[in-house]
Amino acid sequence: MTSVPTPIPSRTQFVLDAIKHRILTGQLTPGQALVETELAAQFGVSKTPVREALKTLAGTGLVVMNQYKGVTVRMVDADMAREVYDVRLLLEPEALRRAVRRGASLDAARDALGRADAAHDTAERSLANREFHRALYLPCGNPLLGRMLDEVRDQAALVSAVAWAADPSWEREAAEHREILRLALAGDADGAASALHAHTASFVRRAFPSDTEDTEDTGATGDTGVAPHAQEGHS
Repeated sequence: MTSVPTPIPSRTQFVLDAIKHRILTGQLTPGQALVETELAAQFGVSKTPVREALKTLAGTGLVVMNQYKGVTVRMVDADMAREVYDVRLLLEPEALRRAVRRGASLDAARDALGRADAAHDTAERSLANREFHRALYLPCGNPLLGRMLDEVRDQAALVSAVAWAADPSWEREAAEHREILRLALAGDADGAASALHAHTASFVRRAFPSDTEDTEDTGATGDTGVAPHAQEGHS
């Protein structure tokens, strides 16, 4: 018998969405403390919905709960970034390939790309960018594959926020997005998947360069040379 998820109370959902938005748009930075009483005062709620929201965010990997240090926004390092992007490199190009082959509508991706191009600030552009990628993989025809990518989506956005703050690369990535969408709309499933793989792998290499990359790494993620667990954001 399939269990039905328990709905999140509206106040908790409101706080959850607000904190997540602040994290993913860089208003709350990695390592920053999240104090229940302060957040409750900011949002005009009791500490209970704040506590529940923070527990949910900890489950998605956006915050860390420590009995000594309290709750903080998750720090981003190369190991974390490569783990998240290794999953994306393995799954997202294949999801896009399937979406194109089944002739799925990519209107949502085109709309998100337009919003990103017209964005007035980093936060607006970042959110549109997330929607663009989701619109590419969601119509793949396999709901489980879509949910798996959704699970790493927030962590990938956290990596992106950190990387973009250090080295903005919007114009380059926007051009790559347009090429990915062009190939997908033309029905070139393999070409679109390859372009998406190269786009994602290139971001990780630029944002978290590794001195240990060599030809042995190419087998793990295709022909791009990205090591999935090198010791050293995206799009």
